[in-house]
Amino acid sequence: MVINSAEFVCSNTRVDQLPEPKLPEYAFIGRSNVGKSSLINALTSRKGLAKTSQTPGKTQLINHFLINGNWFLVDLPGYGYAKTSRSNRADWEKFIRRYLTMRENLQCVFVLIDSRLEPQKIDLEFCCWLGEKGIPFMLVFTKADKHSKLKSDKHISLFKKELLQWFEEIPTQFLTSAETKMGVEDVLTTIDEINGKFVAVKQSV
Repeated sequence: MVINSAEFVCSNTRVDQLPEPKLPEYAFIGRSNVGKSSLINALTSRKGLAKTSQTPGKTQLINHFLINGNWFLVDLPGYGYAKTSRSNRADWEKFIRRYLTMRENLQCVFVLIDSRLEPQKIDLEFCCWLGEKGIPFMLVFTKADKHSKLKSDKHISLFKKELLQWFEEIPTQFLTSAETKMGVEDVLTTIDEINGKFVAVKQSV
């Protein structure tokens, strides 16, 4: 998929004030400091589209970006550590979960996992919650350029092993790097394929 246009549409915390749910939508979420903003910028080939920061928890709203005029990329606040109050974090969690369970045009959640780390409880719990709610998701392992592929493969294998305690099969996974663009085209191709199915269903109704 070639990204010809990527434009910011809105930031919000209320599902009822988001863009009309007419276009397919893909949410990106992960633990704070997982490299989400950098990956979004790599996917769209727009350096400043999503704001990057050295401070974990920079994203605090549901951010909608219209891509190629026909689908939405949604940047969600990271879960886990963020330099803010406990009450603020609780509020974020509520509106994130409300969005994920109520957004009817949400096609898939891309859960970002730091490939440098062994399985983290918070990531596993979030994946299990998505599974319990029947929300489609895929795994995007980030920062592959920061260490050897051997270590990435080891951590991915361990993560999959942990998930198999809760799931009968493992969701699709990608190994990516915002720096080298590794895996970026694979993610975009997958979105393109889902978009095609979304259009086909709409036309048949």
